Amino acid sequence: MELFEAIRKRRSCRKFMPDSIPPEDLGKILEAATWAPSPANNQPWEFIVVTSPDIKAKIADAAAATKTMLFEKSGWKWLERYNVDFIRECPVLIVVLGDPQKSGAHIFLGDSIPGYQHACAAAVQNMLLAACDLGLGSLWFTLFERCPVRRILKISTDLDPLSIICIGKPAAASSETPRTSFAEKTRYI
Repeated sequence: MELFEAIRKRRSCRKFMPDSIPPEDLGKILEAATWAPSPANNQPWEFIVVTSPDIKAKIADAAAATKTMLFEKSGWKWLERYNVDFIRECPVLIVVLGDPQKSGAHIFLGDSIPGYQHACAAAVQNMLLAACDLGLGSLWFTLFERCPVRRILKISTDLDPLSIICIGKPAAASSETPRTSFAEKTRYI
């Protein structure tokens, strides 16, 4: 698939078939992540691949609790209807961990956003595009609290669980979402 086709075709998938992902495809997705740019080439990411139904269920339960808490605090109606069961159903979760000590110059700048988070976001985008190229559905999931995920996966406190990427064969075609033209979002000086 050509790059711009993958960029335009990629969608968030929340309905997955139970089919497992071939190890070579999973390897390609993880390798794509490692080619992302990072501050000072520190490569601040680590990945946990989750296929265990029990662990996926625990993560889904933690995400559901977070969703409920956020709905109570925010009153956002969409949260009340948002169902996180796809976490249980998708064949593979890739938990993206970031190392704050590998932030590059950020550690000297104080108020800027940590570079390690940007690098991990770039790694996530590479994974999403690689999954699309392989004909797989994916979702960048962030509706969770770090402490429960850290406990479930036994993640040390020196790493931050930043994202959970859901990957599998899509059970249905995802609808196209509208995008604002770059011309409306761009200034030239």
